[in-house]
Amino acid sequence: MANIVIFGATSAIATECAKLFVQRGDHIFLIARNAERLAVLESDLQVRAGSDQRIGYAVADLNQHELHERLYTKASECLGKIDTVLVAHGSLPDQGACEQSVELTLNELNTNALSAISILTIGANLLEAQGYGALVAISSVAGDRGRQSNYVYGAAKGMLTLFMQGLRNRLAKRGVQVLTVKPGFVDTPMTQAFDKGGLLWAQPEQVAQGILTALSKGKDEVYLLWFWRWIMLIIKLIPEWLFKKLTL
Repeated sequence: MANIVIFGATSAIATECAKLFVQRGDHIFLIARNAERLAVLESDLQVRAGSDQRIGYAVADLNQHELHERLYTKASECLGKIDTVLVAHGSLPDQGACEQSVELTLNELNTNALSAISILTIGANLLEAQGYGALVAISSVAGDRGRQSNYVYGAAKGMLTLFMQGLRNRLAKRGVQVLTVKPGFVDTPMTQAFDKGGLLWAQPEQVAQGILTALSKGKDEVYLLWFWRWIMLIIKLIPEWLFKKLTL
C-alpha cells in the first residue's frame, strides 16, 4: 500500500494508472486543471476503493509553478507521507503553429518540460529527505531525436528525459527510484486527429499496466510498448547527413 500523488490526473494514461493504484489498495491524491473531469474521476475511484482508502484531489493549473509547493502540502495533509509522485500532464502542440510563434513555442516548452521539472524538483527533495519513494514522469519517444514533424514537443520531452537521468544519478544512493516512461503512439484524446490504424498504437490501459510493472521491478526507464526501444534505437543510429534528407 502506497501514498501516491498524480499530477495531471485526468490524462488518459494517468486515469488508468489511478484505477490500478486504487485496485491494489493505494491511497491517491489527484491534481488536474479540469474541475469537472477531476470530480468525476474522484467519484469513480471512491466507488472502486475500500472503506479505509484515502482519495483526495485539488484543482490547479500546473503551468503556474508557484502553486506546486502548496499542492504538495495539500497532498501531504490528505495522505500523510508521500511514497510515489507521478507526473503525467502535458499537451501535444501544433508544430506548424509553434514555428510561427515564439510565445506558443515557449508555452509548450513550459507545459511539457519546465512545469514537470518544477514538480519533480520539489518531489525529489521531499523523497530524498525521507530516504525512500519513487518519482515517475511520462516523457515520450519523441524526445529521443529531434524530427521536423514535432521537434518542439520532442525538445521538451528530451529536456525532461535528461533531467530525469540527472535525478536518477543523484538519488540512486538515496533510496529513491526515478522512472522515465517513454510511450510511443497512444490512443488518447490528445491524439484524436491522428490515423490510428496499425500495430504501433497502444491503449492507455496497456501503458498504465506497463508503468506499474516497471515501478514494481525498480526500473529506471521503460518504453511502452516495448518495441519502441528498438524503433528509436534505429532512428538514433541514422547518420545526420542522411537524417536531414528524410521526412520524419
